[in-house]
Amino acid sequence: MSKQSRYSIQASMALTHEDRLRLHVLLKNVQAIRIDERSLTVRGLAERGEAAVKLNPDVKPELYLKRVREFISAHVTGSPGGYPVYLARWTRMGQAPDDSLANLLMLGEPEAIAAAACAPGLSDELAERLWWVEPTSENARRMLERECVVQGKMGAVLAAHLVEHLPFETEPRVRYETVRLVLQGNLLDEDARLALWQRSARENAYRVAFLFAAADRLPARQPAWTDFAQVAPALATLAAEGNALAALLTKALDGPGQAFVIAAEEALGRLTDRDVAAAAFAAMGNYFRRPGVPGTSALELAACRRATEAQLDSPDFETAAVLAVLPRLRDQLFAVHYLGRVGEATILDFLAHTTASGTVLRKQIQPLAQPVIEQLSRVRS
Repeated sequence: MSKQSRYSIQASMALTHEDRLRLHVLLKNVQAIRIDERSLTVRGLAERGEAAVKLNPDVKPELYLKRVREFISAHVTGSPGGYPVYLARWTRMGQAPDDSLANLLMLGEPEAIAAAACAPGLSDELAERLWWVEPTSENARRMLERECVVQGKMGAVLAAHLVEHLPFETEPRVRYETVRLVLQGNLLDEDARLALWQRSARENAYRVAFLFAAADRLPARQPAWTDFAQVAPALATLAAEGNALAALLTKALDGPGQAFVIAAEEALGRLTDRDVAAAAFAAMGNYFRRPGVPGTSALELAACRRATEAQLDSPDFETAAVLAVLPRLRDQLFAVHYLGRVGEATILDFLAHTTASGTVLRKQIQPLAQPVIEQLSRVRS
């Protein structure tokens, strides 16, 4: 007799005869398990609908539910001890093996469900089963980290849930993370995106999420830079020749780019949360960094300025080409080079040495935010 069979027999003997038989049949015919502790019911998701087993405990409910979990674990994994909770941190970090994800959904354990939600191998089909087992906002956020879920039929379902429950989230970090995730792809229609954008006038976490996740398609409308019509043809010619800096300037000086700049100035002026502040600085570098140019791991703002001045004094090929044709854009070139060096690493040291939040953090962070705001204003001046 195999070890798994022995475990299954030992675990089943702790249950009443009726429950043992009905649970055995249930586990043979379902794809996911949910345990309702209040009603003492084990529910299963099958291809044709749901099935349920109403438990009939002969001991205290808490002890009996523990036995039920041991029985289910022995049947699914061959381990009588239930899901190994001591592995929770490891599996929440996305280390659950892909070939065990379906089994995790059969255990009825919250930690097993969390592990599956974090797993890189999660599919849209498994996401649908998981959502049936435990439809929580945290699980929805984790599943929307997977591109296959975003592009699948569950993406819009999870996004709708998160938007509906967003007003009840109290932590700025969670609000930022939620909005960032639901802005992916086409999860929301234009009305929903506009509603979130309008709320971002009061919720800076929303605004920063837009800057990070939807920088090129903000719902805001702004006119292009004053002289954009005069410089656009020359920039287009250079961009067509492969000049990435000219393409970046075109993006920044056109209407959508000016909308980003104005929104970024507003967001940097009202940072009151550490995580949101880090994301705001990261968004600057993401937007203004040229493709193929690596980000700076750690750089103070004073060093950003010195490096940018050196860049214009001894310009690289792309910078020299733009200056040769459009010397009037020197200020904008300076700003773009500077902002491309800004990133999360720029303020990590500051954040590591402060525990402030709210208006206190906003005052403390201004010496770091103001130089970035000044360069943003250069892009639109």
